[in-house]
Amino acid sequence: MATSIQLDPEIEQRLDFLANQTGRSKAHCLQAIIAQGIEDMEDYVLAADVLERVRQGSEPVHSAADIRRDLGLDG
Repeated sequence: MATSIQLDPEIEQRLDFLANQTGRSKAHCLQAIIAQGIEDMEDYVLAADVLERVRQGSEPVHSAADIRRDLGLDG
């Protein structure tokens, strides 16, 4: 899917520099940046959802001591 965006001049300069330094096309760099950014945003959204459930008391929480004990790691 072709998409068009307008970059701020500073961002475009940084993208040009990155592409030149890596020997990759700007399109390749943008695809990698977007893929990583989407992954980071997905992780954030999932973590925020879990945190909200913890705050509401609907997500089970286990202490480190309980986990160590259950795994037989207490000395």
